[in-house]
Formats: sequence, C-alpha cells, structure tokens
Amino acid sequence: MSDTFGTNYQVTVFGESHGTAIGCVIGGLPAGFRIDFNLVRRDLERRAPGRDDTSTSRRESDEFEVLSGIFNDLTTGAPLTAVCRNADTRSRDYTPELPRPGHADLAAAAKYGGFADYRGGGHFSGRLTAPIVFAGSIAKQILRARHGIGIAARIASIHGETDADAQRETILAAKARGDSVGGVIECAASDVPMGWGEPMFRPIETEIAAIMFAIPAVKGVEFGDGFAFTARYGSEVSDGYGLDANGNLVALANHNGGINGGIANGEPVVFRAAIKPTPTISASQKTVNLQMREAVTHSFTGRHDPCIVPRAVPVIECATAIALMQYYII
Repeated sequence: MSDTFGTNYQVTVFGESHGTAIGCVIGGLPAGFRIDFNLVRRDLERRAPGRDDTSTSRRESDEFEVLSGIFNDLTTGAPLTAVCRNADTRSRDYTPELPRPGHADLAAAAKYGGFADYRGGGHFSGRLTAPIVFAGSIAKQILRARHGIGIAARIASIHGETDADAQRETILAAKARGDSVGGVIECAASDVPMGWGEPMFRPIETEIAAIMFAIPAVKGVEFGDGFAFTARYGSEVSDGYGLDANGNLVALANHNGGINGGIANGEPVVFRAAIKPTPTISASQKTVNLQMREAVTHSFTGRHDPCIVPRAVPVIECATAIALMQYYII
C-alpha cells in the first residue's frame, strides 16, 4: 500500500482532513519499550494549527487515543494503533468543480475518478502529517534510548530571509495580501552509527528523501552541500580525515552530510528540505470550472497557513526518525 512506509519500522497513515479521524498503525515496535507520551504530545503541539497568527486559524487539539499495542504501559510488540479525532472542520470552503492550482485536487480527481474526498484536501492534506509526527516522535525516543541518536531541525530561511524577525514580517506581509511564502528547513541527526544504511538502492538518502516527499509542500531535498557541490572544486569538499587527541580517526569536514556510498560515515547526517508556498491562497488564481467547462479566475476561501515552514519543522524531525528506524535492529 502506498500509505505504508517502511519494512523494518512500518507506519501506515489513514484518514482525511475533514473525516471523522486521522491516525496511524505502527508495526515493528520493540516489545517492552516505555513510550513517553508527554514527549509525543509536545511534538504534536509544535505541529498543531491555530497557535500563532502566522499559521492557519483552524484549531485541533491533536489529542490522541491509543487503541492497541500497549499493555501495562509498555509496548507489546503488536501493532500500535492511534487516532486523533477531527473537530474544527469547515467543509463548505471546498467545492469539487474548482480545483485549486498547485494542490492535489485535480490530480486526485483524475486518479480516483472523482471519488476522492476533496474537503480540506482529503487524504492529501497537511493534516495527515499529525500521524507522521506521532509515529516519528516514538521513533525518536527509541533511537535516542537505544543508540543515543539525536534529531533536530531548524528553519534555515523563509522566502530567502534568514533572520527570525524578518521571516515573521515576511509571512505576515504575505498573509495580509492573501498570499503565501515557502522556505528551507535544515535537519541534522547526530550519532547515527557508522555503517548504518545500504548501498545502491537503499541508501540512507533514499529512505529520508522518500518519506520527505510524503510531506505535502516538500519539493526538494539535498544532503550535505547538495547543489552547492556543483560550484566547488573536489579539493574543497573532500572531507579529509585526521586523528583526534586520543588517536581516533575523525573527519575534518562534513560536506557530504554524514553519508558516503549510502552508508553513515559517523558524522552528523545533514540535509535540507525545500518547502513550497502554501498553494491555497485568497489572492485571485486562474483555474477551470470542471462542471461548466470554462476558464475562471477565483479567490479561494478556507483557513490555510500563509507559510507552512514553522509547523513543518517537527514533521521533518519525526519523518527523519521513521526513515532511520529502517536500519534499527530490535
């Protein structure tokens, strides 16, 4: 199923933006692990909508209910199932005959013969990143507890701005015009064991990139220096080796983002994800009325983030943890 990611740590996501609930089923959890659900709630809170004037006004508590996989506060080894009930929906803002430019509306209608749930983007909505955060937050705890791996992401830029105050002003200015902006998120995973990863068709880059593109609005992923490699000499980006004070081999740089040949080399795994501007905006856009078969200019309504980047930071972190769990041995 395309809604399931992974073979070692399997995450299946279900639900729609305006449906009864969203959730996930997690397979491959080690038995006997005590999950700190307060840390899970903290990650979900970081992602949740309606907490700031730079995000959508839709408010969802994202409080979850665990239906299976936990007994006496410990994982059982059976699949863990969790749901989050949807509460603050406003489906009248969406009509199937007016596909939103840049969104999945038209593509989904074509693939599913017009039967896809179009309300709030349905299964293609950013709302579905909440189950990814739930599953990834648990993965972060396992990776930290068993291997000391730490994962953290940050906003590198928004609309080209690197200063936090300028970023906020840029978002609010776009919002006031009925427009939106995108940005870049940088993520690093420290202490990934040297040797994790598989060559050829299952490198760490492939696992991370695959799940990144499951996050709506991600349109590019680069590792280490990424596209900047093309403007450098080999002598500038060779990541030479040396010895530390204790005689241990160390890398002198990390231009390759902690990965060589698809395998972790002991340095932090570093990558960046490009997030496009939110496609649903109130500024007029050109589309086609599918019912009338005529070109129209339309101003779309609805409650949408003028910039998804701030809320996407915990999603990037948690998705990275799910990808790295593919190499974890119970």
